[in-house]
Amino acid sequence: MPGGTLRSPRKRNRTRIIGATALAVGASLALAACGSTKDDGASGAAGGGTGKVGVILPLLTSPFWQSYNDYVPKMAKSEGVDVLKTVNSNSDPSQQITDINNELNQGVKGLVVAPLDSAAIEAGLDQAERKGVPVVAVDVAPDKGKVAMVVRANNVAYGEKACDYLGQHVKSGKVVQIMGDLASVNGRERSEAFRSCVSKKYPDLKVLEIPAKWESDTAASKLDTLLNANPDIKGIYMQAGGVYLAPTLQTLKSKGMLKTAGQQGHIAIVSNDGIPQEFDAIRKGEIDATVSQPADAYAKYGLYYIKAAMEGKTFDPGPTDHDSTIVKLPSGILEDQLPAPLVTKDNVDDPKLWGNSVK
Repeated sequence: MPGGTLRSPRKRNRTRIIGATALAVGASLALAACGSTKDDGASGAAGGGTGKVGVILPLLTSPFWQSYNDYVPKMAKSEGVDVLKTVNSNSDPSQQITDINNELNQGVKGLVVAPLDSAAIEAGLDQAERKGVPVVAVDVAPDKGKVAMVVRANNVAYGEKACDYLGQHVKSGKVVQIMGDLASVNGRERSEAFRSCVSKKYPDLKVLEIPAKWESDTAASKLDTLLNANPDIKGIYMQAGGVYLAPTLQTLKSKGMLKTAGQQGHIAIVSNDGIPQEFDAIRKGEIDATVSQPADAYAKYGLYYIKAAMEGKTFDPGPTDHDSTIVKLPSGILEDQLPAPLVTKDNVDDPKLWGNSVK
């Protein structure tokens, strides 16, 4: 089972009490292979595991979310989940709350939502809880509100991997991080992790920051202004290649600053997302690396966990059988932190990367 070994609460407690016996050892080995689940028979499991599921997207202007959207029906079929047509909130947190309400009014028994705003999403989560409809959050963890699981990669690691790559390839000078929306926990964690890592490990780098709110036009305009004042930039960290790759490359090209890897004056660039366009840019030497955010696994496990929640199953922290770890966040919410590898010219053609399987 993708999420782990099913156990009743009584058996789980007995296993803990026995401790040193062979039975406990066997249970421990089983749990080491995959995050544990338990069937609580929760009354909030709307429809007993059956019924329509609504999937709400944050936006469709990014190739990453376009790919996620394409994966949803495929993964719904493989996971045995009956999904409605996806809904696009079009980068509007208020619209996302309306979208949640509309889906609930259509009688969905489960929701998979990629929150735009970690705080604002609480209103929609409260609506779902009042109707007894479980919710799985994908990509962004809410600050408050009830969700059955957050399916997400470790965004602190995104910022740290970008920091380490630039720190190892740019010995000193100015580097820029083009940040996401700081109303999103993703934008906050990536920004803080990058900034903190540079400060602790690479003190000869000076970080300049562009708050771009996941908006390509904002990124292009502010990068242009920053480069006018700082033509000696040595590195760039883009927190979302899906929205920042094209405007960043276009801005550098317009200024005669787009040099390929190995050329004098090349600006080292590391990104986040793992979309095909980033892979092509790595092959061309236009950028150097990206962290592959798993669009396929987001769709797969978002639907897996909503099906489990509709069936009344809950999960415990621990390793899973799909190379991830379920952790408990400070808010008490559980998060399945999926792996997100660093992609460079050395592994960009790896067929296991989802960005190489997109047609």
